[in-house]
Amino acid sequence: MLFERRLREGVRDGTITLAFRRWKRAQVTAGGRYRMGYGLLAEVTSVSIVEDCTDEEARAAGYPDRAALMADLSGRGPGPIHRLELRLADTPDPRDVLAAADELTPSDVAALTALLARMGPWAVRTLRLIAERPGVRAGDLAPEVGQDPARFKLNVRKLKALGLTISLETGYRLSPRGQAYLTAIA
Repeated sequence: MLFERRLREGVRDGTITLAFRRWKRAQVTAGGRYRMGYGLLAEVTSVSIVEDCTDEEARAAGYPDRAALMADLSGRGPGPIHRLELRLADTPDPRDVLAAADELTPSDVAALTALLARMGPWAVRTLRLIAERPGVRAGDLAPEVGQDPARFKLNVRKLKALGLTISLETGYRLSPRGQAYLTAIA
């Protein structure tokens, strides 16, 4: 689930405790934790389908009133309205903790090497490309590894899940773990 930038600070400081989404089926589950960016996780504490909301609920979702929320939802197409109760998770995102680890044991390097080899030759090429050109748009990097931008972004997310890359506002950079890995295999 994506959190608009304008909502992140409110979730962080506790002023935003609800979110409303129009989905054909729920895209989140109660108890699930979802990245908001900046190393923050939001935990969804409950999910329900509603027909309407109150002004108070709209304000808890970051809107000035019910009318503004409903107008925003009406522009998002048909489908039931899902009401999500949120709170800031009290633990760091384990992926961020993994990405920050800048020391790898020989067994860590061997395990990553085997995993990246199974992913395909694009994996290490992509890591090296991001190391050489941090902050460059996916659309500019993708052709250099023979991929379209959508496939490239999907593949970089796989590397990010391993703690090897970090997404920037524009482009990517290697995480400390990613840099340690490339140094180890150089």
